[in-house]
Amino acid sequence: MGEVGLPPGGATLTQAILISLKILVVDVPLMLILGTGAGWLLAKREFRGKDLLETFLMLPVALPPAVLGLYLLMFFGKIPFFRSMGLLFSFPAAALAALIPALPMVISSARTGFQAIPTSLEDAARSMGKSEITVFRRISFPLAKRHVMAGLALGTARALGDFGVTLMIAGNIPGRTQTLPLYIYGQVETLEFAKANVAAAILAAIGILSLRFVRMMEANR
Repeated sequence: MGEVGLPPGGATLTQAILISLKILVVDVPLMLILGTGAGWLLAKREFRGKDLLETFLMLPVALPPAVLGLYLLMFFGKIPFFRSMGLLFSFPAAALAALIPALPMVISSARTGFQAIPTSLEDAARSMGKSEITVFRRISFPLAKRHVMAGLALGTARALGDFGVTLMIAGNIPGRTQTLPLYIYGQVETLEFAKANVAAAILAAIGILSLRFVRMMEANR
């Protein structure tokens, strides 16, 4: 259990940064694809169970990270297929842990963007024989893009800063799953406040830049 707990120190700041960046390389494209698709579906389609689906997709925002992490730990730990894959306490688990609480931010922002598009514009394109894919590619997404990008910026900052869910299902393994937030915790445990402050400054700067980007998207709509 020592490997998946909170070992003091262990990894360098560079290792923690690289792991965090690798997680973003995996999660950002997934957030863009899944968040845009789910946002469009919730904004443009009516179907049975839509309210239930929306509640399920937004649930990670409402659940405390420790609770969400516990449920994921139990879910992946009890299913033989996932146990045989060795998903828990691995890099894929760290990427998943960062993705799940961040994805609702992209979905919510994308849905708002797609809802703001006048239906008449899309219907006009359909009346000209354009396919749904063409309507989405040429009209819907370009008009909602600023909302999507704003949500993606917030989701990226949220994924980068995840602590509770990552700790629960990926552990704090130096050089493998120790992200920047977990690195900060480890340094504080060993009273290495200078090192913790450097990592914290990086995350704070990214958060500020993300908010600034969102404001720019809102100002240019």
